[in-house]
Amino acid sequence: MNALHSPEFEQLRVNDLHAFYGESHILHGIDLQVRRGELVTLLGRNGSGRSTTLRAIMNMVGRRTGSIVVNGTETIGLPAHLIPRLGVGFCPEERGIFASLNVEENLLLPPTVRSDGMSLDEIYEMFPNLYERRFSQGTRLSGGEQQMLAMARILRTGANLLLLDEITEGLAPVIVQKLAEVLIKLKHKGLTIVLVEQNFRFAAPLADRHYLMEHGQIVEQISAAELDAKQELLHRCLGV
Repeated sequence: MNALHSPEFEQLRVNDLHAFYGESHILHGIDLQVRRGELVTLLGRNGSGRSTTLRAIMNMVGRRTGSIVVNGTETIGLPAHLIPRLGVGFCPEERGIFASLNVEENLLLPPTVRSDGMSLDEIYEMFPNLYERRFSQGTRLSGGEQQMLAMARILRTGANLLLLDEITEGLAPVIVQKLAEVLIKLKHKGLTIVLVEQNFRFAAPLADRHYLMEHGQIVEQISAAELDAKQELLHRCLGV
C-alpha cells in the first residue's frame, strides 16, 4: 500500500505553530496530528484560536512560524495559493460562494487539484437540494443551501483534507442533520476532516478525536472513548 493511502499516514502534522495578526500573537505553540480518514474537531469558546488555526494552516494570517506538514510536504514557507494544490480544501465560516453565479456555475468554477474530485452527478447525489436549485443564483439560496454549495465546491477539486469552519452556524436543525450525514459519507470515502465547531452535540458523535483549545493553545486531546470521563472539563471549557 502506498504510504499516502495508509490509515496511519499523517495527512496533517502541526508542530509549535505560532500565528500573528499584526502585533497580535494569536496562536501560542499549537501541536496536532490528523491521520488519513480521521475526523478531528477543534473545540473551544469564541476567541480560543480555533478558526485562526485553520487559517494559519492555509497561510491566511499575517505571519506564522513553526512547522505545518500537509500530505508529507512542509508548507510553512509556501505561499497561500500553492497550499490547496497539496489536496487541502478550506471552507471558511463566511462560505465565499459567488453570489452572482448560479449553483452549477459555482460548481464548475473550482480548478481540479487532484484527480479524484467528485463529478457533478456525484455532488448532486450527495446534495439533492443543490440539484433542485442548480439554476438559482447564489443570492437566492438559503443559508443551508449556501453551506452545502461551499462544501460541494471543495469536493469538486479533489481535496482529501478538508478544513471546515463552523459549518452549522445559524442553520436549522434539519439542515444540521443533513450536514452530519454528509460528513459521515465523506469519512466513509476516506477523506480527512478537521472541523471547527461550536455545536458540541453535532460534533461529538462524528469525531474520532477532539482538541480542546483555550487562549491560542491546545489544552487537552480527548478521544471519542474518553468523552464521558471528560465531561467536567468540557463543561468548564465549553459550557456543555
